[in-house]
Amino acid sequence: MGDNSAMKTIAIVGSSALEGAPLVERLIEAFRLEGFTVSVIKRAPDGFDIDTPGKGSHARRQAGAREVMMANGERMVLMRENAVRREPDLAALIARLEPVDIVIAEGFHGVKVPTIEALRPSKGRPTRYPKDPNIVALVSDEPLEPLQAPLPTFNLDRLEELADFMAEQVGLMEAP
Repeated sequence: MGDNSAMKTIAIVGSSALEGAPLVERLIEAFRLEGFTVSVIKRAPDGFDIDTPGKGSHARRQAGAREVMMANGERMVLMRENAVRREPDLAALIARLEPVDIVIAEGFHGVKVPTIEALRPSKGRPTRYPKDPNIVALVSDEPLEPLQAPLPTFNLDRLEELADFMAEQVGLMEAP
């Protein structure tokens, strides 16, 4: 792990509203096309397990190892059992990353970083905007009425523009 003080962070909330739409993947691609390096931290409130019963790493976790790391020439993964069953702090998670230009924090609500809210108005889900003052832009798979959204709004076919807007928000690019 290196110096993470220069890493910029944006958050995306409500992305599950756009089921099947590769919102985060397309934002990653747009940032990379601009020459930025990107990492993602995805919150998984319903739990997850990337390990496979019957494999050595799983057996070591089951035996009580607090951390199990697997690594090869292509990738590494660190699995840690949280002794204190609470959500990890986003800043602490970011501190564990190798330095990149921008971190996308997906599913972290109420964090104090510029946030994109993904909407699907036809589903009638309540929005976090305007209650969450960190939301700086909205993205939707449907057109949004200007009165609904006094913020910059982006359709899924304008994600390159959204990536540019977010890069400006965190100071990676200057506004035109």
